[in-house]
Amino acid sequence: MTENERRVTERPLLTLTEVEALARNAHAAQTDKAGRPYAEHLRAVADGVRERGGDEEQIAAAWLHDSVEDDALSEDWLREAALSRRTKDIVLALTKRQGEPPESYADRILATPGALLVKESDLAHNANPTRLAALDEFTRARLTQKYTKMRKLLGLAKAP
Repeated sequence: MTENERRVTERPLLTLTEVEALARNAHAAQTDKAGRPYAEHLRAVADGVRERGGDEEQIAAAWLHDSVEDDALSEDWLREAALSRRTKDIVLALTKRQGEPPESYADRILATPGALLVKESDLAHNANPTRLAALDEFTRARLTQKYTKMRKLLGLAKAP
């Protein structure tokens, strides 16, 4: 264990309330594709993880799942944050890399303990018919195809 890792583990971990506030603040200026506040998506994913039996580390990861990918928080911030190693690993697993094939992304999620449940909740909210209905036809069709492919790569049943 490096000195930095030792320092991080000696601090108390952020509570879920603190993680939520941090994520809301980090994404405060963002909206989703339908123009809704991005925090609504984060809340839905966190609630979905909770409803699917996820633990606190997975719920924390749900709040932060898009933070590095969207440049709302840096990977350096994540590395230094008072979060469990598992939460950090899940967030990094869910962070798509530029030019990364969907198959590689899915493999990383499947290889990271706890990440699949968070991604399942993310996909469920993204593919919610009410949410998709707010989009134009082209975007709706493109995203539906994208989410269906990812569910298949992850071995998840069809969206409910």
